[in-house]
Amino acid sequence: MGERFVVVPVDGGVRVAVEGVHSDAVVSDPAPDTGSSTTGGGTVDDREAGEDSVFEPQDPDAVVPILEYNREPNKYGDGVPKENSPFINNTDIDKGNSYDGTNMALFEEEMDSNPMVSSLLNKLANYTNLTQGAQEHEEAEEDEGPKKKAVKSPQMGTFMGVYLPCLQNILGVILFLRLTWIVGTAGILESLAIVALCCSCTMLTAISMSAIATNGVVPAGGSYYMISRSLGPEFGGAVGLCFYLGTTFAGSMYILGTIEILLTYIVPKAAIFVAEKKEDEVDALLNNMRVYGTCCLALMSIVVFVGVKYVNKLALVFLACVILSILAIYAGVIKTIFEPPDFPVCMLGNRTLQNHNFDSCLKMEVIGNMTVTTKLWKLFCDGSEFNATCNEFFINNNVTSIQGIPGLTSGVISENMWSVYGPLGMMVENKNLSSFGGSDPAQDIYMPYVVNDITTFFTLLVGIYFPSVTGIMAGSNRSGDLRDAQKSIPIGTIMAIATTSFIYVTCVVLFGACIEGVLLRDKFGDSVKGNLVIGTLSWPSPWVIVIGSFFSCCGAGLQSLTGAPRLLQAIARDGIVPFLQVFGHGKANGEPTWALLLTAGICEIGILIASLDAVAPILSMFFLMCYLFVNLACAVQTLLRTPNWRPRFKYYHWALSFLGMSLCLALMFISSWYYAIVAMVIAGCIYKYIEYRGAEKEWGDGIRGLSLNAARYALIRLEEAPPHTKNWRPQLLVLLNVDSDQGVKHPRLLSLTTQLKAGKGLTIVGNVLEGTYLTKDAEAKRAEQNIKSAMSTEKTKGFCHVVVSSNLRDGFSHLIQSAGLGGMKHNTVLMGWPGTWRQSNDPQSWKNFIETVRETTAAHHALLVAKNVDSFPTNQDRLGEGTIDVWWVVHDGGMLMLLPFLLRQHKVWRKCKMRIFTVAQMDDNSIQMKKDLQMFLYHLRLDAEVEVVEMHDNDISAFTYEKTLVMEQRSQMLKQMQLSRTEREREAQLIHDRNTASHAAINDKAESGPEQVHMTWTKDKLFTERNRNRECNANVAVRDLFNMKPNQSNVRRMHTAVKLNEVVVNKSQGAHLVLLNMPGPPKNRGGDENYMEFLEVLLEGLNRVLLVRGGGREVITIYS
Repeated sequence: MGERFVVVPVDGGVRVAVEGVHSDAVVSDPAPDTGSSTTGGGTVDDREAGEDSVFEPQDPDAVVPILEYNREPNKYGDGVPKENSPFINNTDIDKGNSYDGTNMALFEEEMDSNPMVSSLLNKLANYTNLTQGAQEHEEAEEDEGPKKKAVKSPQMGTFMGVYLPCLQNILGVILFLRLTWIVGTAGILESLAIVALCCSCTMLTAISMSAIATNGVVPAGGSYYMISRSLGPEFGGAVGLCFYLGTTFAGSMYILGTIEILLTYIVPKAAIFVAEKKEDEVDALLNNMRVYGTCCLALMSIVVFVGVKYVNKLALVFLACVILSILAIYAGVIKTIFEPPDFPVCMLGNRTLQNHNFDSCLKMEVIGNMTVTTKLWKLFCDGSEFNATCNEFFINNNVTSIQGIPGLTSGVISENMWSVYGPLGMMVENKNLSSFGGSDPAQDIYMPYVVNDITTFFTLLVGIYFPSVTGIMAGSNRSGDLRDAQKSIPIGTIMAIATTSFIYVTCVVLFGACIEGVLLRDKFGDSVKGNLVIGTLSWPSPWVIVIGSFFSCCGAGLQSLTGAPRLLQAIARDGIVPFLQVFGHGKANGEPTWALLLTAGICEIGILIASLDAVAPILSMFFLMCYLFVNLACAVQTLLRTPNWRPRFKYYHWALSFLGMSLCLALMFISSWYYAIVAMVIAGCIYKYIEYRGAEKEWGDGIRGLSLNAARYALIRLEEAPPHTKNWRPQLLVLLNVDSDQGVKHPRLLSLTTQLKAGKGLTIVGNVLEGTYLTKDAEAKRAEQNIKSAMSTEKTKGFCHVVVSSNLRDGFSHLIQSAGLGGMKHNTVLMGWPGTWRQSNDPQSWKNFIETVRETTAAHHALLVAKNVDSFPTNQDRLGEGTIDVWWVVHDGGMLMLLPFLLRQHKVWRKCKMRIFTVAQMDDNSIQMKKDLQMFLYHLRLDAEVEVVEMHDNDISAFTYEKTLVMEQRSQMLKQMQLSRTEREREAQLIHDRNTASHAAINDKAESGPEQVHMTWTKDKLFTERNRNRECNANVAVRDLFNMKPNQSNVRRMHTAVKLNEVVVNKSQGAHLVLLNMPGPPKNRGGDENYMEFLEVLLEGLNRVLLVRGGGREVITIYS
């Protein structure tokens, strides 16, 4: 928002030249007095609304200064554009000025980023929430004029916008095709338990959903939007795709229901595959379902592709079919009290017969005084003669006819109370009827008995029934169309669930009270001439239910094929799942063409399964997972008490959400444990994929809040006590340098960090910029971005901390003292060796280095200094056979042992062997030292070669003496050069001051009196005298340098450095890495430069070196 209005002169009449206007732009007051100045006979207050920033001249021909909107950086603030407010629409209304007057002049410089409250409220009042679904697509198709339609404000209330859509989505195929069979198989009591379980689950989910839906505006996307914004993109994407798969398989289930009604109850003769044998009937039915289902899916996909508006217009028709069918059921139940319908069921003994191929339920009948056999006889005997060979069970048992629907007052409810589960092929029998004689199972499968087509048990029925309570999200998906979504969604959804739960409970009881048990267990109505069982109960005709359920299934299938692609498109457009990007595109009007194709393809998988009973548990899993995470989202938000969690719906509690979540999880495993595991694996894979490959989104989700709470708890726990030696690992503070463009100078330092840490523990990458934060904030942010980019490239997991300080020394000190938080603070500092310290004119570079060494020691931090860091391997390199050499001169806590072990965990160093060298003095027993060291390493569980190097007390060589002398002479010369530079600067200032004073004195005396002669310094004379003194001093200095004798302490230190360097180079010149104890800096700061020389000599001739200085505590232990 770095735009500004600037005053520009304009000839002629008053006009406003505006280059570009931003929604949050405001106009500063151009004059201190705008209320009382009169111009041209009128006051400024008489101006029009669009000209309140313009000076009106007294002369109409004068140049008029006006405000021009100029896009230039904000010179009054931080120079960084502020983020747009997510709930403010930027419209043309904002092009007027949003600030005028002197009342708020104190805030005028903030107006471009922080609009006035009146402006904000005006934008909120004009906010419109359009449905991002089929409605805009429909309008886009119809919109052919140059102007778009005026946006209609949402007008739907609770009844039309939430209650009826939920009712339509909840009531459906399972109610009409399977509820009677579930009641007959499970019994009334267990059926009520199933209904109670499933409806409780959806009611608890609806309470959680109402809380989330009323906590702000929920755009289109429904449950996906709610979960992703509450639990984060990973959970949102995983559950959104599960919900998409559930909706898609629901489409398969509705299409299969449509075809089952068509082929079984409306036009059975339309079947393409006809079974010649009874045992082939199931396969023939499934093949018919596959063929017709595929055709139906193709037809519905074309309808959805051509125009969603046709589906929307037919929605009311489909809803009317559902309501009429349910009313017909209740009317039929009432009619059974007075006049039960006549639907006889033919029984052979206690077995139920399929009533397709015979008219009368008799073995023989009398026609014209002659007794003849019936069609039923021919089904069980090999001929129509009386002496034909017949089935033994047929001979031993009588044929009886019972009333299929005895009526509400018949007392049949007591017989239907209990469950009758059984295996595949078990005959449907009436326990109240007697039977005689044995039966031959091998022959029975060819007889026209009604049998179980699948093995039945309680948990299977739960999975089949659960889809009949899904659809509770229909109201929240339409939140954009509602007049008051925060009021309508809770009331409408909960009322719809209460209504459907009442319908299901009453249907279970009434079906058990009105219909004979054998007819209830007859899934396809074979015992009543292929009538729909629930249709036999309805009034005025079974066709009311058949036609109503057919259109209901058609409508539900169309709505699934309409909603699923849009859900997938919403996920794809969010950009959280990269491989779904292609499904975010569609036709010019936004129709999700590619998403529709994918939906049709997945839907075809369900149709190829072909069994309604097999598809229902699949979509149950996906819906249950979605509901589980809705409950989790509400529970997490409630427990975290995030400030933004302020739902208008108050009747929720975290305990209810946890109960709903537990119920969902239990139902998943009750329905089908293997489907539950598959669904969770799919969701888990999507979650991990989004976590590693997906776009990073910050939606203020609850999981992030949960992470913050967990982190706070963990940090407080860590603060209680320091870590034990067994848990100690280097927590690194990496001191990184950047160049003038804020680019990382030594990225290999980050590579070394990655190899050392392997993603474990804490890593803080620090950098210091010299200056003040107000002037360097942009550079600091750019440096931080560049460092984060380099960390990502080098796969360094950690945090970045850029500090702006008045000088580098203080900045590094602040980092060492304050980086980290609580128990998560660094214990090791990693930095690069200042390789150009000798060539630098400024001694501050190496002085900063030595002060950093001193500060890490004072803070009890370990220190790692990498020399030639640019030659260290990258993360892509694989070092071959070689060694990591450790030179263990002094014991400082075991860091030298631990670091090679950590490095060898990384694949870059994995093939390297570890060698440990230790130094023995003249009075040490080197053989015993080697044995002791090997035993120590054995107890440490470290594999390494051990070698003891003996260093004899040789006399100090002339080379060492000379090197020390040269070092001290160089140090002395640098001090004199620094002193002479300071003197030159002081002399130049002195000359300037004297010249200024002499000129002033001459001028004064020239005015005051006669000319007088004075002896004074001229510039040339001063330079001559100064050079003569300098030459004198230089000669003395040179003479002193050549007469210097080196300090004996420095000679001894240099001797150690030279001898140790000779040994290290001799043994380890070919090593991939050398680790060496780092000597501490001298206590007397006067010897700092000599300390740098000693280190240079010590490291001379070695390529990759890591100097290690312990933190004063043991970091490795032999104990478990």
